[in-house]
Formats: sequence, C-alpha cells, structure tokens
Amino acid sequence: MMNSWYGQNYGLGVGAILGLGLIAAIIAIIVIVLKGYALWHAARRSEKWWFIALLVINTIGILELVYLFFVVGKWHSFAEAPKPTDSNNQTPKV
Repeated sequence: MMNSWYGQNYGLGVGAILGLGLIAAIIAIIVIVLKGYALWHAARRSEKWWFIALLVINTIGILELVYLFFVVGKWHSFAEAPKPTDSNNQTPKV
C-alpha cells in the first residue's frame, strides 16, 4: 500500500473539521465587525495614520480593540461604575 498524504485528515473526524470551520467563521465575522467599527471611528475623527494602520495591519482584532478601548475610549462607561449619590450629605446653602 502506498503511503500518500492525499485524503488524510490527521485523525480528525468530519464533525471536528466542521466545528473548526464554524469557529473560524465566527472569529472572521467578529474581526470584520471590529475592523469596520474601528475604521469608521478613525475616519470620523480624521485620524489618517490610525486609519492606515487599522486597514493594513491584521492582528486578529487586537489592534482594533486597543484603538477602540484606549484611543477612542468607546467602552470606558462599562469599566467605570457610577458612584451612588447620597442626598443626605448635601451641604446647606447659607
């Protein structure tokens, strides 16, 4: 019997191959959405160099998340919890 590479799936069944394909498709959709959102913000803010970097450099969404979190500050409201206000601690007006 010939020892060839054709038709071998390296011990992965059809279900595993389909599952990995589904995971890859989901990751690709998430990366495309993040890239589009980051590019949209860079264009609206007239940040030409960020736009070029986001368009050219592919980092599986890492650069896009860094831009959106730290440069744009888009999701800072989720990280900071609002401080409760106490109406009893008001200083009286004189």
